[in-house]
Amino acid sequence: MEDFIEFFSFTDPNVRYVVIGSILITASSAIVGSFTFLKKKALVGDAVAHAVLPGVCLSFILYGEKNPIILIIGAFTTGWLALVSIDFITSKSKIKEDTAIGLILSVFFGIGIFLLTIIQKSGNASQSGLDSFLFGKAASLVGSDVLTFSIVALILLVVVFMLFKELTLLAFDADFAHSLGLPTKALELTLTTLTVLAVVVGIQAVGVVLMAAMLITPAAAARFWTENIKTMILLAAVFGAFSGISGAYISYIAPSMPTGPWIVIVISTIAMVSFFFAPGRGIVNRVYRQRKIRKQIGDENILKVLYQLGEQEKNFFDKRTIENILSKRAFDQLSLFNGLNRLKREGYLKLDNNEWYFTQEGKEKGQRVVKLHRLWELYLTKYLRIAPDHVHEDADTIEHILTPELEARLEKLLNYPEFDPHESEIPYSSEQRAKGKELRTK
Repeated sequence: MEDFIEFFSFTDPNVRYVVIGSILITASSAIVGSFTFLKKKALVGDAVAHAVLPGVCLSFILYGEKNPIILIIGAFTTGWLALVSIDFITSKSKIKEDTAIGLILSVFFGIGIFLLTIIQKSGNASQSGLDSFLFGKAASLVGSDVLTFSIVALILLVVVFMLFKELTLLAFDADFAHSLGLPTKALELTLTTLTVLAVVVGIQAVGVVLMAAMLITPAAAARFWTENIKTMILLAAVFGAFSGISGAYISYIAPSMPTGPWIVIVISTIAMVSFFFAPGRGIVNRVYRQRKIRKQIGDENILKVLYQLGEQEKNFFDKRTIENILSKRAFDQLSLFNGLNRLKREGYLKLDNNEWYFTQEGKEKGQRVVKLHRLWELYLTKYLRIAPDHVHEDADTIEHILTPELEARLEKLLNYPEFDPHESEIPYSSEQRAKGKELRTK
């Protein structure tokens, strides 16, 4: 608790520099990375992160000192060149984008490692700490670094704010943006520049290897929580900032733990939680919805079978055994038993002496499922010209998802038909039947 209070009091200048620097890097990278993620170019960040290394090494070789501004300029140059090269290779050859990214990534990173080896053997005393660009060293951030990060973060935020609509349109539909007369090439170049700038600044904190994660992971996590791009970008920035301050805190209480990798571990944990437990798109929620839909389909199929048995025997409220139901349609016996009991709890069926029969609500629900099935079969045969013996399976699926609005449109389009393609009567309620007769006589 004492460490917690001491850390978040921010009385230690080094803590302030590390925290502010980490938040600026992670939040600004997440904002730019959201557009890269939406353009489905997640690997671009990885390519840039690896491509900046030769720029850092060349700048050091040419300048002779480890000047942060000079190193950033060199890193920006090679990172930007890498992205331009990827676009050039993709547009001018038959090589696909993922292949071009792998090619550029490996070539540039290989050159960077080669130059780094030369520097290490050169005997230049200023080379100390240069390898931190590979793995990051957020704990070494000083006031001048924070000032640089602040300027870059401000540039990124201003450009994104000014071009928000254009970048959004570019991310979702570049062809449509081009058809509207927007300068898509210039916008692509702008987004490329912002991406490179975000990566170049961040490598000093989390390193070349991990910076790609900081660019894409917050956006990927945020995407699971919302459908709105503004909310997504805000969430990505919050997730990034939280991971930055959390990584700094873990590094503070455990000095042997590097800040950069912990930042990535925290944001990856947030991403994993989002992937599984986000309410709208999370895996757990999706599995729950799928199970719920399967149960709904199974229950409606049971009601449909009971209604069809009632049609055959001219009595919808007769009691049926499980054997009667299975003779009409094959069900898994456990699923059938669970479905029958569920329908009983919901008030659609009643049970007497191991025999099941409709309530009025159950009969109406089963009748609607049968009606939708037959209406859809007629629609497929009449308007899509599909043979009557080929429409059953499709109707067996679509009957469960047709909304009341679509049901009304089908009835009107087909002029309230009396029979389906197999000459089976289409069941209507008394009101619907009267309305259909009225329309047919006009």
